[in-house]
Order: sequence, then C-alpha cells, then structure tokens
Amino acid sequence: MLTAKGLFQEIIDNDESFRLFCSIAASGEAQGGWENARIAALVAPGMRYLTPKITRHGADEDKHGRIFNALMKKRGLEPVPVPPDTDYTMLLEERGIGLAHEKLRRDEPLTEEDVVVYLAHSRVTEERAAEQMQLLVRYFGDHPELGKAIRMICNDEDNHLAYCHEELLRLARAGHGRLIQRTLRESALAEIRVYRDVSLAVMRHMGRILEWPRPKAAVLAAGIHGVYAYDRAAGWHRMVGLRMPERLDALGGPPVPAPAF
Repeated sequence: MLTAKGLFQEIIDNDESFRLFCSIAASGEAQGGWENARIAALVAPGMRYLTPKITRHGADEDKHGRIFNALMKKRGLEPVPVPPDTDYTMLLEERGIGLAHEKLRRDEPLTEEDVVVYLAHSRVTEERAAEQMQLLVRYFGDHPELGKAIRMICNDEDNHLAYCHEELLRLARAGHGRLIQRTLRESALAEIRVYRDVSLAVMRHMGRILEWPRPKAAVLAAGIHGVYAYDRAAGWHRMVGLRMPERLDALGGPPVPAPAF
C-alpha cells in the first residue's frame, strides 16, 4: 500500500533521490532568502517598521538552505542542478505571482502595494510550506538523521505563517483589505496549479531514479491530480483566510541560529 511516509522513506534511503530532494529544497530556500533580503532593502518608506521582520524571514530561509546542504554533506553528497520543471519559486514568478526578480534587482524603493503583494503571496506559499513540514515532522520528527533539522524548519515555517497573518490583518485595518483579498485569491489559484505541476515533475524524476514501475507511477500521478481537484474545488479557501495567530510578533527579535548545522 502506498503511503506518504513509505514514499518519503524510499526517497531518503537512496542517495541519489535524497540528493535531488535536498537540492530542490535548498535551492528554493536560497531563492526565498535572496528575495526577502532584497525586499527588506527596498521596502516602502512608510513600511520600514517591517524591515527587521522581513530580514529575519530571509535569514531563516537562508538557514534552511544551509541545513539541506549540510544534510547532503553528512552523506558525502554534492548538490545537483535543479530541474527547471521542479523550480516552484520561478514557476510561480512566471505566472506573475509575487514580486518579479527583475523588479527586486533594481535599486528602486518598493511601493506599499508591492509590500502588500509580497505578504499576501508569502501567506499562500507559507501555508503550503507549513503543511509539508508538519507532515514530515509527523512521520520523521524522531528520525536520527533528519529529525532535528525538520523540527527546526517546521517551527520557523509556523512562525513565518503567523507573521503573514498578523501583518496582513494590520494592513487590512489600514485600508488595504480589497487588495489583500484579491491578491490572496490570485496567488492561491496559481499556487495550486504550480504545486500540482511541480509535484508531478518531482515524482517523475524520483520515479526514474528509484525505477518505479508504471502502475506505481500512475497511482501517484492520479493522487496528485486528486489533490489538485480538491484544492481547485474548495481546498484553496484555506490559503486565503486570515486570522489572528496564537504566535504574536513571531518574527520579532533576531534569527534563531542552527549551530548543529
């Protein structure tokens, strides 16, 4: 019987599939770190109170990238190039979601609308990241090789999601409510398509490495399409709601280091 835990166990037990998994994760985190650093440097003048939190958000993601690279290094593995069809961040940008890298490379201050778009996009993608890390912690939180790393990353992702909720609610009260809701909806509907496409691509690459038989690959693909169908019909709503989080000021203070990595 195919289970999420069983599939991930296969991936981490094989050096080549583990190397691809960590390379994809490290690359995505590094991109997120760069984006947040640029947003912090260019944040709209009237929103500079957010600069320390955006900076910490980026520092956390840089740390996650280092953690995934360290996990590979422990096995004596080197990162591999990330297949373009698995590049979640860039595929979202190609669909006009979030702030374009071209804009972030210019030394021009962002507008308040840009910052709202960044936070709304982050709220959607951090929902996905938090869900995935919670799943990994459920199955592998006590794993001798991965447990400490995924628990640390999971805690950070929960903080990032809480930060997005709190700041978007603050901005909604300040008059940005319509822009926030429109951006959340657009981001969520694009994200579920990209997530489906990236999931299918990752499974294809993993299937090639692990030599999965066609029936197994077909069942996995059907499952991914089933998740997308649910998300398209109703599941996306969980990505657009806003509520005051239990963790207030979740990104207040300096980044938490990862000395073990």
